Amino acid sequence: MTKLITSVLMVFVASVTSVAYAQDAAGDAKAGETKIAMCIGCHGIKGYQASFPEVYKVPMISGQNAGYIVSSLTAYQKGERKHPTMRSIAASLTAKDMADIAAYYESHGKDDSVTLPEKASEASPSTAALLAKGACASCHGANLNKPMVPGYPKIAGQYKDYLYVALKSYKQDGQATWGRSNGVMGGIAKQFTLAELKQLSAYVSSQQGDLKTVPQSKFRK
Repeated sequence: MTKLITSVLMVFVASVTSVAYAQDAAGDAKAGETKIAMCIGCHGIKGYQASFPEVYKVPMISGQNAGYIVSSLTAYQKGERKHPTMRSIAASLTAKDMADIAAYYESHGKDDSVTLPEKASEASPSTAALLAKGACASCHGANLNKPMVPGYPKIAGQYKDYLYVALKSYKQDGQATWGRSNGVMGGIAKQFTLAELKQLSAYVSSQQGDLKTVPQSKFRK
């Protein structure tokens, strides 16, 4: 019964997310390129590390789904995600700004010549059990790089320390300056110990995906 309820909830959330994204204005990648000065300082430097609330690499966002980038920025703007720096940045953006920036990063560094596997690599028995428990593939795709709806992220190949911090943040949604409020991800993350979240993060990070960091400079010609 619990599995059935979880499955129904995921389908409902996916439907709502899909409809909401479809109603958003399409982003203009060209316009987005003129609006990313605030993004480059962290996301345009390979291996750049954040220091709050702990040290971890900021996520790779080039190649990420535009729908997810918009959803993330909206969550920061609304306070559903509480990271102070990202909240401050998101607060300065209009819905059109978010759509344009998202369109830019979705296409940024895209390489159509690369063929990615249809399924993630075989996991160890213990990791496979965790993936099944979290139903990760049901939202993020069999290869963890083809989410079922645009509002969900590609996660294959993402930095493992960022993945761990992100997953852990869903367990800490009651903090004033740290944590994320999301019914589905909160329910999933809270099933796992921190050690299990680290194990999942390491596996997901080892997979092939579209995500990358493309070095950028604020002082472009």
